[in-house]
Amino acid sequence: MTRLSVNINKIATLRNSRGGDNPNVLKVALDCERFGAQGITVHPRPDERHIRYQDVYDLRELVTTEFNIEGNPSEKKFVELVLANKPDQVTLVPDALGAITSNAGWDTITYRAQLTDLVGTFKSAGIRVSVFVDPDEDMVEGAKICGADRVELYTEPFAAGYFENRQKAVLPFIKAAEKAREVGLGLNAGHDLSLDNLHFLKQSIPWLDEVSIGHALICDALYIGLENTIQMYLRELEL
Repeated sequence: MTRLSVNINKIATLRNSRGGDNPNVLKVALDCERFGAQGITVHPRPDERHIRYQDVYDLRELVTTEFNIEGNPSEKKFVELVLANKPDQVTLVPDALGAITSNAGWDTITYRAQLTDLVGTFKSAGIRVSVFVDPDEDMVEGAKICGADRVELYTEPFAAGYFENRQKAVLPFIKAAEKAREVGLGLNAGHDLSLDNLHFLKQSIPWLDEVSIGHALICDALYIGLENTIQMYLRELEL
C-alpha cells in the first residue's frame, strides 16, 4: 500500500493571509485523517509564511497518523524543532532561503558529510529519515551511504512532462526507484503530483511507500470538497 500524506502548508497560507485562526490548521489536519489520509506533512520555513513553528508543536499533540516534518536542516532552529517533536519521519530538503517552493533535490555526494551527520542525529532520536533527491541513481545511492532510511523523489519534472510524453517523463523515476529498491531504501515521492498523473506514477512504481501531496489536493478540495478529494486521491493509489 502507498500511503497518502497530506501537506497542509496551503491551509496555513490561507490562514496567515488574514491573521486569526480561520481556517484552523489543526482541524483540517484532523479532518484529513478522518477522511482517510494516512499521514500529515508540514514544511515550516524560517519566515513562517505558512506553517508556523508553534503549529508543529500543536499538531504533534493531535496527529495520530504518520507525522512528517520537511525542511532544510541547515537551519539550527529546524533541527531543534524536529528533535523536540520527534515526528515519525523527517524529510531533509535543500530549500534555498526565499524559495517559493522546493525546486531541487540534494547532491548527496557533495554534501555527504553534512547529511551523514544529520541523518545520524535524527536516527539516534528514533526518527525515520528521508532525503529529498532528484531522479538520479547516483543521488539515490548517495543517500543510502549517508545512512538515510528512505529517499523522496522530486517529481516536478515528471509532472511537467506528463502530458507531452508520460512514458519518457517517468523513465528516470523508474530507474531511480529501482536503485532505491536495490540498495534497500524506502521510497517516497512528492511535488506537483495530482489526480491527473498520480495513478500512472503508482502503476509505474508500484512499490512506492508514500506520496506527499499538498498544492493540487487543496486546490481540488476547493471545488469538490476535502473529503471527496482525499477519497479520490486514495483511489488513484490503488492498482
